[in-house]
Amino acid sequence: MWTEDPALQVYAARTLKRLDTDWSRDLLEQLYLDEETQAWADNVAAQTNHKDSNGVALANGDTVVLIKDLNVKGGGFTAKRGTAVHRISLVADNDAHIEGRVEGQRIVILTEFVKKR
Repeated sequence: MWTEDPALQVYAARTLKRLDTDWSRDLLEQLYLDEETQAWADNVAAQTNHKDSNGVALANGDTVVLIKDLNVKGGGFTAKRGTAVHRISLVADNDAHIEGRVEGQRIVILTEFVKKR
């Protein structure tokens, strides 16, 4: 990711975004890309069809708010309406799913139950 080759920088940025772990987010924060290279790296998000309940396009790293109470299967709790989910990640093979952390647990959320903040 510290190479001077823009193509390798974009590849590293996209790979780190896809991994979406604590250490990959830390590395992404350290990664500096000029404006043109950053736009190239972010271009993948523009090609997705993830949309919130109002039809607004979602991207990796967005903050969304739950629009209804959701029972979290296997989590043993209910995610309350109005809960903000920060730094979401898009599920690449399913436009109806996003992932985010609620009450310290990583969960999959249907896009129909969120609105972009």
